[in-house]
Amino acid sequence: MTISEVSKRYGISQDTLRYYERIGVIPPVHRTENGLRDYTEEDCGWVELAGCMRLAGLPLLTLAEYVRLSQKGDETIPDRHKLLLKQKEQLTVQLEAIQRTMERLEYKISCYDKAMKTGRLVWD
Repeated sequence: MTISEVSKRYGISQDTLRYYERIGVIPPVHRTENGLRDYTEEDCGWVELAGCMRLAGLPLLTLAEYVRLSQKGDETIPDRHKLLLKQKEQLTVQLEAIQRTMERLEYKISCYDKAMKTGRLVWD
């Protein structure tokens, strides 16, 4: 699969894909005899993982460390596990903050809903 096809498939720019490869966020991509990137399903799996982990807020350096550890083999499983647990904890904190924000927004929206019905804004 070409870099253009992978870019379209995952919604990641070609420049970002090259950058991810250069800094180790994805392992080196397979190449054709002419040196062009030829993404395999395994390569695409790494691209998909990178996208998922970025959405989860994993910093690029941490993601590159995860890839580096993965390439070392099974002896790094505890380290990778620890890295992912740490990120999960950070996401949990973010999720709780988002939930509090949603509750506040729902409260304010309900006050405005009442105000539109009664013509008067009252904060309960």
